[in-house]
Amino acid sequence: MKKIFILALAALTVGFMACNPGAGKDEKKVTIAYVNWAEGVAMTQLAKNLLEKKGYQVALKNADVAPVFAAVANGDADIFMDAWMPVTHKTYMETFGQKVTVLNTNFDAARIGLVVPDYVAVKSIEDLNAAKKTFDGHIVGIDAGAGIMDKTEDAIKDYQLDYQLQSSSEAAMMATLKKSLDEKQPVVVTGWAPHWMFSRYKLRFLEDPKKVYGETEKLLTIANNEFSVKDTVAVNFFRKFKLNSEQLGSLMGALGDADGKEDAAINQWIGEHADLVKEWE
Repeated sequence: MKKIFILALAALTVGFMACNPGAGKDEKKVTIAYVNWAEGVAMTQLAKNLLEKKGYQVALKNADVAPVFAAVANGDADIFMDAWMPVTHKTYMETFGQKVTVLNTNFDAARIGLVVPDYVAVKSIEDLNAAKKTFDGHIVGIDAGAGIMDKTEDAIKDYQLDYQLQSSSEAAMMATLKKSLDEKQPVVVTGWAPHWMFSRYKLRFLEDPKKVYGETEKLLTIANNEFSVKDTVAVNFFRKFKLNSEQLGSLMGALGDADGKEDAAINQWIGEHADLVKEWE
């Protein structure tokens, strides 16, 4: 497992590094790395909008989570706003922690686990083996390098589940979830909050008595060490940037309904939360 992780990380990092345009010392430029997860996309797009209003040129770099951490550590990206701790991204922080600086906790009520529709009778991860036929022995997951996928592998082992974990993407997982909900079929997926799925559908986390997935998680904004002391204006903005459940939920909802008009949706959200945004200046 570790060997595969290292080889994949090396290969993905090379590709990520190749696309970094660089920046002069006196230029107001910020490169924000992000993974295609709903909360991270929303926060990244909001930060980009606000920094551009401050005169910054903001580049966004999208990749899986492993090369994102490597890029921030190596200086090929400046910021990542979606580091989950203390459980989900523990391995990445242990690997790259000496080269990154934690700027702040931007959300402090997150959690991960296995999620099912509310019409499913199963209540706990412990009960999944007895319901194997119900779920066809499959757990629908996201991209293979995600921390929640590693924790789900741990859960399969710790609970001795006779299940296969299917890797895909967030979009593919959500498509499977929606299809199952539309047809009132049982399904179990890797899930996390905050996420717009909980405002759109009736879902719940399965109980995790062994605490494999931990309890409350925090979302951290991390920065490359050199960037954290080079650009005090941008760094101070990221240090102050923080959302609560209502604020982040409304932001994700606005973007989820934007239908190609994301900038307009963000500007409307900013107008509705002017006092909050002013605190970040």
